Amino acid sequence: QVQLVESGGGLVQAGGSLRLSCAASVRTFGRYAMGWFRQAPGKERELVAAIRWRGGSTYYADSVKDRFTISRDNAKNTVYLQMNSLKPEDTAVYYCAARPDIYSSDSALFDYWGQGTQVTVSS
Repeated sequence: QVQLVESGGGLVQAGGSLRLSCAASVRTFGRYAMGWFRQAPGKERELVAAIRWRGGSTYYADSVKDRFTISRDNAKNTVYLQMNSLKPEDTAVYYCAARPDIYSSDSALFDYWGQGTQVTVSS
């Protein structure tokens, strides 16, 4: 069983930055691929970014490329999402997710989920 706890959400003005963190309680964190999803009101949940266990392979949705960066610290069992140049359309609940690292980085198949953290970008 994997438990995930997100932090770092909040309210920021357009053009600003936030860094989300996700702490995982699992002994073999390094064997899991990690992802960040988001869900805006009235919209489906979408995969924003993902990173494989070695950190060398990442995926980004087109809408966040060159603005968001996913990274991980396997020693701390933590994955991060650095969000820069935020836009009002980035407003959503952001979820951390984990899965055994058996799929390509662009796969949206994840097994474990955090509770979500709200990110609100004002114009």
